[in-house]
Amino acid sequence: MDNRRKVLNLIGLATKAGKTASGEFSTEKAVKTGKASLVIVSEEASDNTKKMFTNMCTYYKVPLMVFGEKEELGRAMGKEMRASLAVLDEGFAKAVGKQMKLIGGSEHESE
Repeated sequence: MDNRRKVLNLIGLATKAGKTASGEFSTEKAVKTGKASLVIVSEEASDNTKKMFTNMCTYYKVPLMVFGEKEELGRAMGKEMRASLAVLDEGFAKAVGKQMKLIGGSEHESE
């Protein structure tokens, strides 16, 4: 199984465990309330969306990754297309981060 698939599977598992929030509004709320351990924004998201989440995640010190197509992310969560999602569990966030490093996905660490 390739690493992209593993990332999507982890997102699916986190969703089943009730440990994700998706869609712009819910993702933003998760970041601002300190619940987000990781934010994933689709490669297909608009520049505005990417910029908004990059700024927000930098400010709130939440790691952000740009990964996947909207349909891919949505399907992993058993939903329609998703441009953004937050992982609400440190364990899942670390596991996803580890797979991302293996793929060489773009990760913006917040200092």
